[in-house]
Amino acid sequence: MDSSLVLALIAVALPVLLHLLTRVKKPRRPAAGKLPPGSLGLPVIGQSLDLLRAMRANTAERWIQDRIHRYGPVSKLSLFGAPTVLLTGPAANKFIFFSSALALQQPRSVQRILGDKSILELMGADHKRIRGALAEFLKPDMLKLYVGKIDGEVRRHLDECWAGRRSVTVMPLMKRLTFDIISLLLFGLQRSPLQDELAGDFAQVMDGIWAVPVNLPFTAFSRSLRASARARRLIAGILRETRAKLERGEASRSSDLIACLLSLTDDSGARLLSEDEIVDNSMVALVAGHDTSSILMTFMVRHLANDPDTLAAMVQEHEEIAKNKGDGEALDWEDLAKLKYTWRVALETLRVVPPIFGNFRRAIQDIEFDGYLIPKGWQVFWAASVTHMDAGIFHEPAKFDPSRFENQSAAAAPPCSFVAFGGGPRFCVGMEFARIETLVTMHYLVRRFRWKLCSKNDTFARDPMPSPLHGLPIELEQKASP
Repeated sequence: MDSSLVLALIAVALPVLLHLLTRVKKPRRPAAGKLPPGSLGLPVIGQSLDLLRAMRANTAERWIQDRIHRYGPVSKLSLFGAPTVLLTGPAANKFIFFSSALALQQPRSVQRILGDKSILELMGADHKRIRGALAEFLKPDMLKLYVGKIDGEVRRHLDECWAGRRSVTVMPLMKRLTFDIISLLLFGLQRSPLQDELAGDFAQVMDGIWAVPVNLPFTAFSRSLRASARARRLIAGILRETRAKLERGEASRSSDLIACLLSLTDDSGARLLSEDEIVDNSMVALVAGHDTSSILMTFMVRHLANDPDTLAAMVQEHEEIAKNKGDGEALDWEDLAKLKYTWRVALETLRVVPPIFGNFRRAIQDIEFDGYLIPKGWQVFWAASVTHMDAGIFHEPAKFDPSRFENQSAAAAPPCSFVAFGGGPRFCVGMEFARIETLVTMHYLVRRFRWKLCSKNDTFARDPMPSPLHGLPIELEQKASP
């Protein structure tokens, strides 16, 4: 085994073991019923290190398939100190997304860093209330107002960070672009020292958000907690300034997310959200609004470098839009509605490389699926690749084929098969925002530049999000002005 991989695994394993040894509990004795086949593995460790190693080596999909071949579509194992049931297939996904007996299970590190009043932690009426508030900011009438702002941010970013350079590293640039966009729309922040400070804090937040929650000075989790505290103070200050602007008539509900959430009231006229809820959900929106979108666009750039036919079709679609625009005129909502092929390319990229490998739920009562008992308190784990790469659902799944998503009315696959945006009551509320961000960015990218990959070793790892080798360095060539 490569020595760097060994060191990486040790770095992950030691804090995992230290943490779990202090917290692991004997599994609750289940009620009468047939448990799924499989093994919980070694005490404390279970199969956690095997899965982490597979994710780092980008063989996690094979690891999941090996379990399916050995035990079938339902099996038991132990992940991160908890007994777990792996459920696979469209019917299993539907069960996971829609069952009221399953609660979202986030790693403890996420709750500690992002707060316990976020949409990720709440259930029932509170979850519905918070989701409705965020959806108010992301409804089509509001999104139409943001296209011009996003357009301006994308053009500024490309002028400052791409134009005139012979090479760039794509992933860190995409992360900064999407962070600048989301911080503008959430808080009204223009490029400034304050925005740079928030970006720096959030880089540290992301480094520790999936870490083992051991709060020791040398750990990524500890650094992330401190960065989160700084970011929360900054957001609370923005909240107070925005409230004052609203009271003076200098801001409106459509100004940004903070203004929108502060303006929402219930039937009695009381504020719908508390300050703590606004801060916590602003933190979540910052993470969700820039991390997965930057991964999607990075992997689109990666794929297009070696797929000239798909790239040519995209360029043609974007040039058709540009022909009807004046010099310097921003894209609008109607333009984006015409970029159907580009969005199909994005969806196919998400199918092949889903940013979220899988996720957990927790059984809040004894529950049965496919004849097997899932005891109360056990985790339920699902993985996107199981259906995304199923030849019975997507013909020739290893082939990149955007035409799979031509017939949107038929959803291009059985329900709960394409799960890049999740499903059920927790279906990604920001999908339309991600679509706008992606389409605007790709419009200017494919029209202004050509590129090729610097590395012949076109690989990526998951930690836990997919990350291409060395951040995807590319050689860049600027096209002549049209």
